Amino acid sequence: MKRIEIINGPNLNMLGVREPGIYGARSFEDYLGELRQRYPDVELGYYQSNHEGDLIDRIQEVGLAADGIVINAGAYTHTSVALHDALRSVTAPAVEVHISNVHQREEFRHRSLISAACRGVICGFGLDSYRLAIEALI
Repeated sequence: MKRIEIINGPNLNMLGVREPGIYGARSFEDYLGELRQRYPDVELGYYQSNHEGDLIDRIQEVGLAADGIVINAGAYTHTSVALHDALRSVTAPAVEVHISNVHQREEFRHRSLISAACRGVICGFGLDSYRLAIEALI
């Protein structure tokens, strides 16, 4: 059985409430249930934190044992060299995801500091970006 860890960063605990025109009206927990049903042969772990250090700790905890990491670092995508370094320090391949198409948004969102530490980047497909990342890791 493959083990894939989904890691969500700041404000993603507010999915379904926060700016539904951009992020949709569903909570991630609801969507996670669908992913687990769709991939019964994959152990899908899930972690969310609004704190950068907690995200780094989680990457380090799972990154040597998991078969892959799906990471939506939220705003830390554009600011965190530390998350980049954490992803580089583990053996699990990572796929960076974003719910919205960050390239259609504010210019500061066009630059990711974690992309170079990831196998690939998927953005702009709503919550389905996570499914596409899981498919890529499988």
